[in-house]
Amino acid sequence: MGFLAKMAGVQAATPPTTKQKGDAAEDAALRHLQAAGLRLLARNYRTPGRGGGEIDLILRAPDGTLVFAEVRQRASTSHGGAAASVSATKQRRIIFAARHYLVRLGAPPPCRFDVVVVEPTGLQWLQGAFDAG
Repeated sequence: MGFLAKMAGVQAATPPTTKQKGDAAEDAALRHLQAAGLRLLARNYRTPGRGGGEIDLILRAPDGTLVFAEVRQRASTSHGGAAASVSATKQRRIIFAARHYLVRLGAPPPCRFDVVVVEPTGLQWLQGAFDAG
């Protein structure tokens, strides 16, 4: 940005960071899930220590099911898109974090693992995208 632009108070548009893009995708996913009747219990739940896992959204479905939702955002659908980026390693980390969360509950309710994909073509909610077994 040139000296005159700075003096005039004009600021160059800064592209959003990866974190900002991820937060926006999580916000969109949360709005979609809440509109479908799910209630947010926790956001960005992390296990303590290194090597643990994180769950983007933990929600309660109207039927009582506990939903652990992974939100994946991609600018392009090439290379399989966002859904393909939930690797077996990522699934294991999510399951690890879910088990950690469930230990706090006396009697765990029915659970499922969903993936919410946010791509240029729109938002897609994949219910029961993978199993803990």
